[in-house]
Amino acid sequence: MNRRKSAPRHHGSVFFAIILGLAIAAAGGVLHAYYKNRQIQIAREIDAIERRIGQYQLDMQTITYRSDLLLHRYAISERLKENSSTLRPIPLLVVEEVDPVPPARNSVAAAATAAVP
Repeated sequence: MNRRKSAPRHHGSVFFAIILGLAIAAAGGVLHAYYKNRQIQIAREIDAIERRIGQYQLDMQTITYRSDLLLHRYAISERLKENSSTLRPIPLLVVEEVDPVPPARNSVAAAATAAVP
């Protein structure tokens, strides 16, 4: 038997499946754009942090250089002479060596009782 031309050729579930597929594809496109945008933002943040780290390293080198200049032995003596300071170099015979190992005492009370005869 022949069908009538006015009879529907497709079932309703076909249209529903097509609409559902288009919605999934659209959601996928939106999510792809969101994740790509987020990836670019994170890359920019990483670049900014790397630039700051480089600047901090340069600052540390500059500070180290300046502190080395300030702590240079001969530069200190020249500055003292320029400022007419009364400080003078100490002869090597006057210098005392201090033992870096602390004494065996555990407390002040133990030291005080050991000193009393």
